[in-house]
Amino acid sequence: MNALVVLLVAAAVLIAGYVFYGGWLARQWGVDPRNSTPAHEFEDGVDYVPAPPYVVLGHHFSSIAGAGPINGPIQAAVFGWVPVLLWILVGGIFFGAMHDFGALLASLRHKGQTLAAVIAQNIDETAKKLFCVFAYLTLVLVVAAFASIVANTFAVTDVTLSADAAKISQVEATNLANQRTAMISVLFIAVAIAWGFVTRGRKVPAVANVLCAIAVIVAVVAIGYNLPVISLGYTAWMLVLGVYILVASVTPVWILLQPRDYLSSYLLYGMMALAVVGIVGASLAGAADLDIPAFTGFHATNAVLDANGNQMVNDVTGKPLVNAAAASGFLFPALFITIACGAISGFHSLVASGTTSKQLDREAEAQPIAYGGMLVECLLAVIALIAVGFVWNEYSAGGYASPTAVFASGLSQMLACVPGLQNVESIAYSLLILAVSAFCLTSLDTATRLARYMFQELWVPVGQTADDLTGVRKVLANPYVATAITVVAGIALGMTGYNIIWPLFGAANQLLAALALLAVCAWLGNAGRNNKMFYIPMAFMLAVTLASLVMTLVSKVQLLLGPAQTLALQAGGAFGVVAQVAIALLLLALAVVLAVRGVKVLLDLRRREQ
Repeated sequence: MNALVVLLVAAAVLIAGYVFYGGWLARQWGVDPRNSTPAHEFEDGVDYVPAPPYVVLGHHFSSIAGAGPINGPIQAAVFGWVPVLLWILVGGIFFGAMHDFGALLASLRHKGQTLAAVIAQNIDETAKKLFCVFAYLTLVLVVAAFASIVANTFAVTDVTLSADAAKISQVEATNLANQRTAMISVLFIAVAIAWGFVTRGRKVPAVANVLCAIAVIVAVVAIGYNLPVISLGYTAWMLVLGVYILVASVTPVWILLQPRDYLSSYLLYGMMALAVVGIVGASLAGAADLDIPAFTGFHATNAVLDANGNQMVNDVTGKPLVNAAAASGFLFPALFITIACGAISGFHSLVASGTTSKQLDREAEAQPIAYGGMLVECLLAVIALIAVGFVWNEYSAGGYASPTAVFASGLSQMLACVPGLQNVESIAYSLLILAVSAFCLTSLDTATRLARYMFQELWVPVGQTADDLTGVRKVLANPYVATAITVVAGIALGMTGYNIIWPLFGAANQLLAALALLAVCAWLGNAGRNNKMFYIPMAFMLAVTLASLVMTLVSKVQLLLGPAQTLALQAGGAFGVVAQVAIALLLLALAVVLAVRGVKVLLDLRRREQ
């Protein structure tokens, strides 16, 4: 496959999807630029704060992107480039972008409240409570995982723990890279706060705003890269991050969330532009014919195999070698669980209905920000697929420790193929790693704020507001209490072993997507609008989730009944496997209960229509 051809075809398909299908959805759903948005109707200077469309897009894109659209396609590449590309394009246009757009519009028509409120008004109170609990627990897991990822990216390791000179040199290099990333990220936060105060209440021309933002980003990256003075370990960074998200999730959005995400978005745009330069340049130089197979089969393994197809083992430990950057399992459902953010992700619905809807200036901006923002993320996923294709041989041999390393290596090596850029590979690699890390941080505090919303809404009955509550409910619905509980739970889980239950996050996230599709479908039906475009995506995502959970249950039960030494190799040992079985059963029960309730509502609507 040729990288440039894939990029151009994907871009053309995504643009056509935005213009034709996205425009059709806007007409079917009655998007009206004359409608007042919750940001104006309920403006409070804290959560409801209208902002220019490019600022809201910066927040939305920074929050939904993270590492998802990079990791998913790279992990799923073991199935071949054709199924990955097809799911990104078809899933993005007809599943994910519609899902994000619908969630944002539903929230706009429900006073900027989350999907929990949409479910309460269009399905029932019990479904709302179940959704709140499920979404909240999923978000706590996101907080735990992203906090751990960011802390690992920032932390320095004591070089004296290794007596090997070569390992000491490697650790020192990693420490320096981590210090640079940490310094740049801290500077981003400080500059974002200053930006928020300076621009607050001022009509800054869009061109001047963009140019100043780019200049600030360049300066911050340059200073942080050359002055990496912050040096903290993993535990210290976890505690610092806990304090940071505690403050960030209750701070007025115009002080930190809006400006930080807006500035950070240009880092991601720059990363994508850098990738395009590398892809185009390498293609013109004749170096972008990728080795990745079109299709490897309906079952993939992450085992590292020799020339004869036998699994290789570590010469020292005797353990089987696996590709840490690859997925494994049957194409259905593994492909559709692994590639989430690049096609459809339930987390996006929480962002769209949780924070983005409270900042939208005009309803007409919902399509470019939600539908368009998702398609830009699809393009990033395509770029990630191209990156893994460029380093396919080393990737398939298990030569990379993470999908992020694959992404940065592939694109930086492509850039080095461009005439005149042969010496930029090392710098480009560092900048690409930095960009991915920066977006994990933005997703971290957005997830904390969203979890706070969910926890608060759990205690507010339908038809009431937080001001109507008394007693324990009033205390638990307090934003500071809800935030403190979330942060303590998330950071504690991140420091003690979120990896035990993280394997189930993919299924939980896609179940969330199915429930979001169900919620928007029910709302559109009650509003008398066309909702039939939701039927197939909703049923498909439920099938994907249920199949994944059933397969997980079967495999984990087999582990429990199998040899003790095999069980001991699992994350968390027997306890971890039992925990995964219990959570998988709960997710299955939740999926069935909410699906039954939602389908009942939809059938009632159909009967009324007839």
